[in-house]
Amino acid sequence: MKWLDHLEEWLIATLMGAATVIVFIAVIHRYMSGMSIPGVQDWLIGLNMSWVQEATIYCFVWMAKFGAAYGVRTGIHVGVDVVINRMKSDNYRIFVMFGLLSGAFFTGIIASLGAYFVWENGAHYAFMSLVGASLEGLTEGPTTPDLEWPTWIIYLAIPLGSALMCFRFLQVSWSFQRTGELPHHDHGHVDGLDEDTEHQGAKA
Repeated sequence: MKWLDHLEEWLIATLMGAATVIVFIAVIHRYMSGMSIPGVQDWLIGLNMSWVQEATIYCFVWMAKFGAAYGVRTGIHVGVDVVINRMKSDNYRIFVMFGLLSGAFFTGIIASLGAYFVWENGAHYAFMSLVGASLEGLTEGPTTPDLEWPTWIIYLAIPLGSALMCFRFLQVSWSFQRTGELPHHDHGHVDGLDEDTEHQGAKA
């Protein structure tokens, strides 16, 4: 389960890389289309790149959902905890656990409602079609304007991101119950920098 420890980073990095590549290709296409290169210019103008903006927006929407789960895991979400931090140890633990479990409860509800919405939005049609079941009375569901993808694929960000966020809340709750510590993000720390310094020191 080690891969689960940094799942959000992998997903965010993949989506960010995809968005960067898509925008880069679109920019190159735009500038190359304005050059009078026989044959090439006509071919480039004939390419439909209207879907680029939509695809980039969807990448950032998915990044935001998984970024929220990353925030829970690393403790970077903004919180007003001045009063709670002044409480006695027992009361402090109770209020922190209440906050964490409330977060898990809320995101669990959003994940459940999101899954239902995705299912009714066309995922049920795709699933029934995949298993060869009867499609009578089912609708295929709407598609996106430019990419013409089923919208339920885009909306999957809601149940998947919320479910991962719920899992991270429960994970932090379990860790807090055992150790009494919450994840804390040091804004002055750069991931990987300490390891590189130690590695270079060992070489020297």
